[in-house]
This record gives sequence, C-alpha cells and structure tokens, in this order.
Amino acid sequence: MESPNLNIACSGCRATNRVTASRLADGPSCGRCGAALLDGAPVELNDADFEAFTQQTELPILVDFWAPWCGPCIGMAPQFDLAAKQLKGCAILVKVNSDDNPKTAGRFGIRSIPTLVRLERGREKSRQSGALRAAQIVSLVL
Repeated sequence: MESPNLNIACSGCRATNRVTASRLADGPSCGRCGAALLDGAPVELNDADFEAFTQQTELPILVDFWAPWCGPCIGMAPQFDLAAKQLKGCAILVKVNSDDNPKTAGRFGIRSIPTLVRLERGREKSRQSGALRAAQIVSLVL
C-alpha cells in the first residue's frame, strides 16, 4: 500500500509542498526554493504568515508563544530546540513572539508565557503553560 501524501509549508518561501509520508525522514526539500522542509529547527512565524503556514501543513504543529523579556521562556528555548530535533519528520515546532505578534497571540487568548499550543491543520488540539523540559515537550506531540 502506498503512503499518503502530506502538504507541508516551506519555512523559507511559504510554498506548499506535497511529500509522501514514508519520505518525511529523508530530508525533503522545497520544490520552489530548495530549502529543507523538515530540518529539525523551530520555525519563526509572525502575524502575517502564521495562518497560511499552519493551515497548509498537515503535520502536527507545536507553537511556543514567548517573549524576549520572559526568563522562563529563555530558559525553555534550548529544550524547545532539542525537542524540535527529536520530532524531526513527525511534527513542526514553531515560535511566535507574543509581544511582536499581538494578532496571533490574541487569537489564541495567550495570557501567560511560555504557552505551548498543539495544532492540527490550524486548529487547536491542546495547550500547556509553563516552562517544560524537552521530553515533556515531545510528549505533547506524540
């Protein structure tokens, strides 16, 4: 039986790419700009591109709402990066600076940071507030 195709938005040019599910771990590249689609690093999004990126991507997305002045956010950042590497090919981890992107933070009713929101096809499935370790972050997705 053939693996299904999944749509994945490019973190570079935002083009939608169709990738066979069985090839997610093979390091697929964007058909338009050549950037790695699933490089295991968090993707920075803003108010202008958040909706399109999250709705075009069929993999689970975990969003970290944070701010540069937030001590727990800064402390969790290396753990979030580690979780992104561990989830490479299974999910996409995204960072949104809630101070610079009030529209997106407001849409999700972000009242405290860090807050992690799990999305599937742009829709919220779960959330968790507070700083977490990499293993806890991974468990929110798997």
